[in-house]
Amino acid sequence: MMKRLLWLVMLILLTIGTFAQAQQSAKIPRIGYLGGNFPSSNPDRIEAFRQGLRELGYVEEKNIVIEWRHHEGKLDRLPALAAELVRLKVDIVTTVGPPATRAAKGATATIPIVMTQDSDPVGNGFVASLARPGGNITGLSRLSPEISGKQLELLKETIPKLSRVAVLWASTVPGQALSLREIGLAAGPLSVQLQSLDVLRPKDIETAFRAASNQRAEAFIVFGGGILSDQLTRILEHVGKNRLPAIYSTPQYVEAGGLMFYGVNVADLDRRAATYVDKILKGAKPGDLPVEQPKKFEFVINLKAAKQIGLTIPPNVLARADKVIR
Repeated sequence: MMKRLLWLVMLILLTIGTFAQAQQSAKIPRIGYLGGNFPSSNPDRIEAFRQGLRELGYVEEKNIVIEWRHHEGKLDRLPALAAELVRLKVDIVTTVGPPATRAAKGATATIPIVMTQDSDPVGNGFVASLARPGGNITGLSRLSPEISGKQLELLKETIPKLSRVAVLWASTVPGQALSLREIGLAAGPLSVQLQSLDVLRPKDIETAFRAASNQRAEAFIVFGGGILSDQLTRILEHVGKNRLPAIYSTPQYVEAGGLMFYGVNVADLDRRAATYVDKILKGAKPGDLPVEQPKKFEFVINLKAAKQIGLTIPPNVLARADKVIR
């Protein structure tokens, strides 16, 4: 009788152990998503990330859980949101932009962090190098300085007689000095004189446009990031008052009424971020996964904006646009 009872106890313990192991193996991964502004401000990018996960077999609320966190226009909330994700013991933190990555980096040195896009991961101090990130951070970079030279070429094709271009940039944003240098290399062969306007504070915007007017600028190249993204509306107002063409480095400018955008297709970066999530969940270490750079670029033209300043977009330029806003 005692032997039978002993076997029964052992069988029960074995069953409990097997059930616990099955539960452990069936644990649903939990991803923290640390984004910017409101979810409604970047629906395409959020959907691109979800699409990337679906392509790899992950379905939200079935075999993966995503904890969505957005700072809702208040950057100072990011550290607290990052700390909250760490307390939830997420398996991975996915970040959107340098401020979010910096907050996540400050909150954890062990939980893997996947950047959906970063202006300059090395310059920002997030990774040791693109090829060998080291640490717990990897992902995608939108750094592609040659874009700026291409922006100047597109302006010149749009306005063949163009000779003076003002460039609004921010020296405090990593990577923008490289982009400015790239424009300088392109300017000589195109016979274009550049005017560098470093915008560091909101009050510098007025000064910059006044200086551009004094130097008789005929067009603008406007970088994104930092103060330039925060002051989007004011910059568009000043460009509109000057009735001059401008090409921007972020699509939000054109969506808000700007003339042209040429740059990285950020939605593609968001979609590709899912591959990092998948590899890390399958055991890869973030420090061993090289940071990837942009593969897809986008050219958008706003014909409404062109009409407002009396500009006719040449057919050969219009034909190259990936998207035309009419």
